[in-house]
Amino acid sequence: MSLELLTILDQDGKAQKGKDPNLPAAELQKLYRLMVTTRALDDRGLALQRQGRIGFYLQSTGQEASHLGAAYALKDSDWLFPAYRQPGILLLRQVPIEKVICEWFGNAGDTSKGRQMPVHYSFRQANFVSISSPIGTQLTHAAGAGMAARMRGDDTVFMTFCGDGGTSSNDFHTGLNFAAVYKAPVVFVCENNGYAISVPSCKQTASESMAIKADAYGMPGVRVDGNDLLAVYRVCKEAVDRARRGDGPTLVETVTHRMASHSSSDDAARYRDAKDYEAWKKKDPIARFQLYLKHKKLWNDAFEKECVEGAKAAIQTAVNAAEAVANPGPETMFDDVYMNLTPQLKQQRQELHDLMLKGGVGAQVGHFPL
Repeated sequence: MSLELLTILDQDGKAQKGKDPNLPAAELQKLYRLMVTTRALDDRGLALQRQGRIGFYLQSTGQEASHLGAAYALKDSDWLFPAYRQPGILLLRQVPIEKVICEWFGNAGDTSKGRQMPVHYSFRQANFVSISSPIGTQLTHAAGAGMAARMRGDDTVFMTFCGDGGTSSNDFHTGLNFAAVYKAPVVFVCENNGYAISVPSCKQTASESMAIKADAYGMPGVRVDGNDLLAVYRVCKEAVDRARRGDGPTLVETVTHRMASHSSSDDAARYRDAKDYEAWKKKDPIARFQLYLKHKKLWNDAFEKECVEGAKAAIQTAVNAAEAVANPGPETMFDDVYMNLTPQLKQQRQELHDLMLKGGVGAQVGHFPL
């Protein structure tokens, strides 16, 4: 067990000798574009909340390299059990931006039909399992899915995320313990971003790191610079390959920083040290990867303009489309609950239908109140 923080890119964007995974040029530019678009999506989401157009938002600003580097190591057939700071994975898996934004509004275009909190996505077509607010529950879900895949004998890998606060949950112990005992093909990614809402990491654990906790469960633990996309990719690719071979799970700790507040309902300035924040701003993962692309002669002003303006235009088009979509109809409350509706529910649905025809239902409801 090593507590060394693994890194590939120096702060000036140069790859350390012999460590560069040498991804194809087109893939490197694609990953940069995804990071830029992810941040633009976050900026717009928070702006919409502040304007009162959506009710709630959670940002991933500063953590783009962490989750995109991790998920890029997977095959499209692999599954994700996310926390709520990995929106870039949806873009990586080609979920239309409009569908993402429809979820913010909870409208009829939302896959969850307005039943989830904003920014709690669920996209079956992307093998992206529904985000849940209770901390850590996704870890046991991923472990169980991994156990089932191993029993079936297929080679699917399951990746799940939590924050440093998630390591204090019961599900962290349960998920890692079961996965290790049954050699489930799971990669546990702990994005150590410094805070669980307002609680700093030093109040979460007395351990030297989050990664070292893996030793107690009988699995490898790795610490990696979470603001170094290439290092995260390399570490997670090794963990994914290990899982696919049948050698069991790995715990990856990506050391990063939550540059934004916990959510649109929080003010990090009330508890975060300003000097610490400014120090982390200088480690911006997008700026660092941009320097790397410059060294590779894969970045210039024209490419930057294409990425930034292209992202803003795509997001604006998606916002316009999403705001024009109506709210889910009241009758959708009967959908996706039972495979076969009971006679009582069929009767209630008919009664609701009749009431709607008479104009007795359909009042506009407000946004999620947080």
